[in-house]
Amino acid sequence: MGFQTEFNSVCKFKSEQELYELLEYGRGKMVKSGFRVFPTGQKVIAYTPENQAIAIVRIVASIAEINFQGDEVTQVEMELIRRLTEEEARIQTSLAFEMFFGEQAGK
Repeated sequence: MGFQTEFNSVCKFKSEQELYELLEYGRGKMVKSGFRVFPTGQKVIAYTPENQAIAIVRIVASIAEINFQGDEVTQVEMELIRRLTEEEARIQTSLAFEMFFGEQAGK
């Protein structure tokens, strides 16, 4: 048991429904497996399940706990700051692949 820190300022959604709620209502949450530390109050880039940059969000709360099934999970609540423009999304997606997502594929 240990905490994994999200140093890279990335919120990657695994669920289309969680992402839809954020974009539709301006607030949302996602559940990540394992204990993680998301910096409350910080603005980060949100990514789709397909690793596409989509928005800037602010982390409102990060709660790490053991759920009723005995799994370590972290719930991250966030608010939408704004959607990225097409050009911003393209550039941020390329950078994120080089910095984060591309490396994970090789591990």
